[in-house]
Amino acid sequence: MLAIAQTGTGKTAAFVIPILHKLQERKVDRRPSGIKCLVMTPTHELALQVESVFKTLGKHTDVTAYAIYGGVEHDPQKEQLEKGVDVLIVTPGRMFDLLNQGDLRLDKVEILVLDEADHMLDLGFIADIRGVLHNIPWKKQTLFFSATINEKIKDIAYSLVHGDAIRIQISPKDPVAKNIEHSVAFIEMDDKRFFLESLIKGEFDKKILVFVRTKVRAERLKKAMERAGAETDTIHSDREHADRERTMSQFRKGELKVLIATDVSARGIDIPNVRFVVNYDLPESVEQYVHRVGRTGRGSNKGQAYSFCSTQEKELLKEIEENLGKPIVRLQVSKNEYNNVVNATLEKREDKKYDVMALIEEAEQAKKKAKKRKGRKKGDR
Repeated sequence: MLAIAQTGTGKTAAFVIPILHKLQERKVDRRPSGIKCLVMTPTHELALQVESVFKTLGKHTDVTAYAIYGGVEHDPQKEQLEKGVDVLIVTPGRMFDLLNQGDLRLDKVEILVLDEADHMLDLGFIADIRGVLHNIPWKKQTLFFSATINEKIKDIAYSLVHGDAIRIQISPKDPVAKNIEHSVAFIEMDDKRFFLESLIKGEFDKKILVFVRTKVRAERLKKAMERAGAETDTIHSDREHADRERTMSQFRKGELKVLIATDVSARGIDIPNVRFVVNYDLPESVEQYVHRVGRTGRGSNKGQAYSFCSTQEKELLKEIEENLGKPIVRLQVSKNEYNNVVNATLEKREDKKYDVMALIEEAEQAKKKAKKRKGRKKGDR
C-alpha cells in the first residue's frame, strides 16, 4: 500500500494502530515469537519518534516495540533483540551491521513499513531496501508512507512489491497543509542573519525552527546569533547522538526556543508547538520545502513559515513554485523597513568587523575574483 497525505495529518498513527491491533491478535493466538513488523526510517530521530508512538498507543497491549540506530553501543541493542521484539524500528546502517554480525533475524517479518518512503527509496537508500528484501519472507505486507511521492518514486515502490498495490492519497492539490501560512521575503545573503535576529527577539517566547543548507552554515549561524545575544542550538549529522537527543529533548520541552537544523530534522519529526519555521537557506527541491514548512501547523495547530530568498536563490524559488503549481505569497519589505532592520541590529553591537560569517564569505568572494583575474592574465598571454 502506498499512502500519501500532507505533513502533520497523522500518518504514523495510520500505520501504528492497525499494526498493533493485528499483532495483539497474534499474541492472543500464541503465534511463534520473532520480529513480525519491520519499520525502516531515514534518521535515528524519526526511529525514536516512531518507537515512542508504538509504545504510547500500545501501552495496554502485549506488543513490544524497539528502535535500533547508529551512533550508540551495539551491546544494549543486541541484548534487547535477544529478549524478543515484535516491532523493530531501524535506520538502515545499524540494521545491516547487526544482520552481518548474525545478531538480527528477520525471517518472521510479516509487515514491512517504509516511513518517509520517498527519501528511503531515493538515491542511496534504494540499495539498502533491495538488500533487506533478501532477508525477509517473500510473502508479506509492504506499506509506503510519505507526504511527497513523485512518479519516479511510485514506479520504484511498485517494482518492489508483488501483486496489485493499493494507493491511498488523502491530500488536496496543494501539498502544504492549510494550517500553514507560508511566505517568502527577498533578503540578500549577507543580511539574512539580521532579519533572523529581529524575528527571534520579536518572538522570544515562541519556538522557532531554522533550516540551513549545510552543517557548517548551521554552526556559523549559531555563533552569529550568540554574538547577537540570541540563545540557539544546532542539530545536524556531525553532532554526537547523545547531543542531538539532548538538544531535541530541550526543544520539544520548550527549554530551547530556537533550533538551527539541516534537513536531518525536516523529515517526519513531530515537535509540538513550533510557531515559526524559517527557511534561512532555500531548499533545493519542492519535496524538501514541503517537509520543512510541515514542521509547523501540525494537527489542528496554526503555523507560519518564512523563506529568505537571496538574489542567488531566485532560480531555486522559481523551481519550487513551478512544482507547487502556484506562487508563494510575497512578504513586501520596503527599502526603509529593510534598512531599519539591518541598521538596528548593527547599532546594537560593534563586532561586525569580527563577524566570522562575513569574513569567510568575503574571503571566498576574494578568492573567486583573484581566480578570475588570474584567468584573464593567462588569456592575455
